[in-house]
Amino acid sequence: MNTHNKNVGNKGESIAEKYLIDKGYSIIEKNFHFGKEGEIDIIATDKNNVLVFIEVKTRTNHNFGHPLLSITEKKKRSIRFAANGYMLKHNITNQECRIDFIAIDMITNLPDITHLENVI
Repeated sequence: MNTHNKNVGNKGESIAEKYLIDKGYSIIEKNFHFGKEGEIDIIATDKNNVLVFIEVKTRTNHNFGHPLLSITEKKKRSIRFAANGYMLKHNITNQECRIDFIAIDMITNLPDITHLENVI
């Protein structure tokens, strides 16, 4: 990944983290990696203590489409793999959980945030 894309991604994840905290989420971990295939941008708990695995996608233009278009079957498999790995690593067996997606469109000066819950 080139430096520009990495910077955009980091900025988007920071915006998403602040958004989640403002909504009452507690951040547990960021950029969790499991094996070569799986990575989760943010792991948090919501107000109901549900464990939430969050993928963040940020765009500064629409050359590759809106960030929502990046929810491919391959991406879903990768997130499920990493979420299962996190639960295995931390011996979590009886915890309600879900996978969310946060799309951040930064074409204008104010980021447009779309939060989809339970996408997988």
